[in-house]
Amino acid sequence: MIKPYIFLLGARYGLSHRHSQLVSFISRLSTAGLVIGVGLLVLVMSIMNGFDRDLRENILGIMPQASLYHRDAITDADALIGQLSQDPRILGASPFVQLNGLLSVRKQVAPVALFGVDPAQESSTSNLEKYLPGGTFAQLAQSPMGIVIGRGVAEKLNTSVGDNLSLIVPAGSGDTQAPRIQVVHVLAIIDSHTELDNGLALMNLTEASSLSGHPGQVTGIRLKVADLFAAPEIVYEWVGQLPPGYYGSSWMRTHGNVYQAIQMSKNLVGMLLFLIIAIAAFNLVSTLIMVVVDKQGDIAILRTMGASSGDIMGIFMMQGGLIGIIGAGLGLALGAFLSVVVTPFVQLVEKWLGIQFLHSDVYPISYLPSEFQWNDALRVVVTALVISFFATLYPAWRASRVQPADALRYEY
Repeated sequence: MIKPYIFLLGARYGLSHRHSQLVSFISRLSTAGLVIGVGLLVLVMSIMNGFDRDLRENILGIMPQASLYHRDAITDADALIGQLSQDPRILGASPFVQLNGLLSVRKQVAPVALFGVDPAQESSTSNLEKYLPGGTFAQLAQSPMGIVIGRGVAEKLNTSVGDNLSLIVPAGSGDTQAPRIQVVHVLAIIDSHTELDNGLALMNLTEASSLSGHPGQVTGIRLKVADLFAAPEIVYEWVGQLPPGYYGSSWMRTHGNVYQAIQMSKNLVGMLLFLIIAIAAFNLVSTLIMVVVDKQGDIAILRTMGASSGDIMGIFMMQGGLIGIIGAGLGLALGAFLSVVVTPFVQLVEKWLGIQFLHSDVYPISYLPSEFQWNDALRVVVTALVISFFATLYPAWRASRVQPADALRYEY
């Protein structure tokens, strides 16, 4: 049974500043190291969670999570959508036409991945409207010559809403026809703060189909699935059920490398910052050993008053545990605070300095995201507490081995 005075003495030793200056300094240093290690690890985990969230919600909210294609074209898209809608794993399906083209204005040229969409059905499979001014989809449905372009494309062409552009769609491979050229009108600019802004363009489905090699038909069916990681399996099963000529693709093929890179970075950075906590734990070991040396007289007096070796060990384990709890608790608070303010702070610094740290032509997104998650934070705190606990074992054992006679002989 743990005796109450063990908690009392352990807390007094942990909170008291009545040590030598060196012991007090190392004690504060070990606590600060634990705070910094836990705080930084929580912050980095939150940033990686932010990248993961933006990949799922922003990039995969714009680009297809899964798609079904035909090697020629899909002639009866509505019938196929009706079949797909019967699958409970599929939350939505919409037709699209995909083309590669060039936009040109005043001798400026920018390549684009052009998607023809049906505004009435697109909202069931994407969150494109989230990044567009209100009413843009309605304008797109009523304006055959209208086009929506990404922010990066607009900057390359030095163009804005209301300008007219020349759209050039090359003929397909093996097609001897001349490229199709169409004058289009910029209705809106997509600003999703992702890499997609550098090459994305949207048109009315009917007009995009007329520019393709199969007028009146669509390139594929876009799918929104309930479970992102089940998308490859869903595509594989449906391709096996459909007639010959159909094939499919999922986000794991188009953006799976980005997701894997995020997860790998999260694990590697977490492992490196884990070493900071380990170093702080080693400082905790040295702190407790010096406290044991500093408190040998007190230990001897407790032993002569009837304290057992287990009681002495418990006192110093309580002291080390208290330092670990304080360090981990303050580190959690620091990490949570930094996770909340890091995005606006970095944006403010970018505005002050007139620079941009993340560019969407290099990174998946153009800002530093952050999403604090309690499960990751608690995992970090528990890890720090476990390390702190094991760090107290050897110093506590050393304290329990102090002999009262030897300690008191040199104390007085």
